[in-house]
Amino acid sequence: MLGNLDNEVIFKKAFTDKIVFKAFVHDILGIDIEVDVIETEKQFAPKVGDIDFKLDIYAESVDKRVVVEIQRRDYDYNFDRFLHYFLMVIAEQQKKAPVYDIPQTVYMIVVLTAPYKFDEKNGKAVRDEVLLMKFNPQTLAGIERDIYGHKLVWLNPNHPDESTPQQIRDWLDLVYQSIHSPERPMLSETNEGVKRAATLINYDNLTPEERAKMKEANGRRVVKSMDKFDTLKEVGQKMAADGMAWEMITRFTGLTQSQIERE
Repeated sequence: MLGNLDNEVIFKKAFTDKIVFKAFVHDILGIDIEVDVIETEKQFAPKVGDIDFKLDIYAESVDKRVVVEIQRRDYDYNFDRFLHYFLMVIAEQQKKAPVYDIPQTVYMIVVLTAPYKFDEKNGKAVRDEVLLMKFNPQTLAGIERDIYGHKLVWLNPNHPDESTPQQIRDWLDLVYQSIHSPERPMLSETNEGVKRAATLINYDNLTPEERAKMKEANGRRVVKSMDKFDTLKEVGQKMAADGMAWEMITRFTGLTQSQIERE
């Protein structure tokens, strides 16, 4: 039985393993890197952008040319937050640079374990399994110039797409199966990185301390989910009182009409 990768303890156990980390980065980004230290809850001092944010998993290549960060979210996410984190890692390099220079290429991979809701700009639902944002400029003809190379990737296994490359599909299946079918997961039998990750997060391979921390993390998430539900319910009730259509209210809050009206 697999531990759920929507749990921060399980997620970090899997992706702080150097073999798994390197295999994941290779399959998602198509690059090979050597890392020394893989940090968790990474923070910068002094703070960047006046916000005290943390990076779930952070590593620099041993040649100091690449920075890779992996973020996990199962609730309370939006695109602006991830963009801020991404930009602040880029900006952090300027604090140490004698000239305007960004010596390291920054890659950020966001793994989302809950379905997308909205893109928060025009209200349209986002149903993409893989989203990629590149920081290279383009000509008016659409020709990309390889100047920066920074990339931000969103992965969401809840929106399967048949065009997703197999090496990425292997990891998305691992995330999805660990959550929805942990007792009988259907995983790639040829992807060695995925196989190693699955072995690491198998319940039989968790220490008593890891199991305790996992349960504590689950408890915190339940409390936060309850708080969020109450907030969305209150927002929905106010929208209804203002005469907004129920179709729009349920779409915005993600709650049903009966959930919002229930006392």
